[in-house]
Amino acid sequence: MTSPKREKLLNTSAYDFWLPADLIAQRPLPERDKCNLLVLKYRQNEIAAAKFFQLKDYLNPGDCLVINNTKVLPARLFARKITGGKVEVLFLDFSPPDYSVLLSPGLAVGQKIIFPDETTAVVIENRENGEFVLHYPNAILPLLDKYGLMPLPPYIRRLADDSDRKFYQTVYARIPGSIAAPTAGLHFSQAMLEDFRRAGIKIAEILLQVGIGTFRPIKTPDIRQHKMFPEYYEISSAAAGLINETIKKKKRLIAVGTTVVRALEYSADNFGLVKPGSGQADIFIYPGYRFKVIKNILTNFHLPHSTPLLLVCALAGREKIFLAYQWAIRQRWRFFSYGDAMLILDG
Repeated sequence: MTSPKREKLLNTSAYDFWLPADLIAQRPLPERDKCNLLVLKYRQNEIAAAKFFQLKDYLNPGDCLVINNTKVLPARLFARKITGGKVEVLFLDFSPPDYSVLLSPGLAVGQKIIFPDETTAVVIENRENGEFVLHYPNAILPLLDKYGLMPLPPYIRRLADDSDRKFYQTVYARIPGSIAAPTAGLHFSQAMLEDFRRAGIKIAEILLQVGIGTFRPIKTPDIRQHKMFPEYYEISSAAAGLINETIKKKKRLIAVGTTVVRALEYSADNFGLVKPGSGQADIFIYPGYRFKVIKNILTNFHLPHSTPLLLVCALAGREKIFLAYQWAIRQRWRFFSYGDAMLILDG
């Protein structure tokens, strides 16, 4: 028997909130590490305001930051129909010859589109989940590198420009493959990372290629009916060793972003340690989930009805997260991908 309180937490409408449109950051700050940082100590019910470059003040020698070293590809491309109409293509994978894509507007199977270099692709499948499959015999990455735009989320109401190739990318991005940034990491500067290392704060790198599953909103009335799309992850033996050493020494492990949380929780064993390896993570973390590894998260402010919002509510509690969000709204802080950051600590 589910309690009324628990029943409410399983309702998607419980994860809605009002946000003034002008608080949705449309561009990044000129300096990555100058954004605001809300610090929530959820066991003590404490909220504090800081700047991101002061993050080190909340860490101790021996603590470990776990970062996602994925690199966002300029996966949005404009093409045209044979008849001349414009078509927007978002590539979801990058292996020839058949590519999963989103198309706007949608096209019928058999229709051809022309890319900016005058090469053509043909629609060979229209899937039930809204995706299409394009047949294009060539490698797509050179074309995207030359003509593609960074795949900014739809609440950023402008076309991506050259500056987004720099700012919609973490300074430690190494392995191409994502169609959205692990946005918690966008705030780090190289100087900050070097300062952490000098202070004895460890940094472990893992990989999760951010796909459509991370940002697809929950549309079912009951959150349990939502299905996550699998996303490729990879955790090296060295990274797992560093993470597990931190746990065994009872130092603090801080996941930089919800993508890191999902990869670590998916790969955790029953003893609360992380197993090295790779695979497809389809874990969906929502209130009621029992965390195996993670107690602390560095993250951004998330959209209503989004799976990252449910994840942080699962860790810190919906009421505490929503109180922190309302505080940030009253302070007129910046929200979402190019917005301010939040450090969620267990103490």
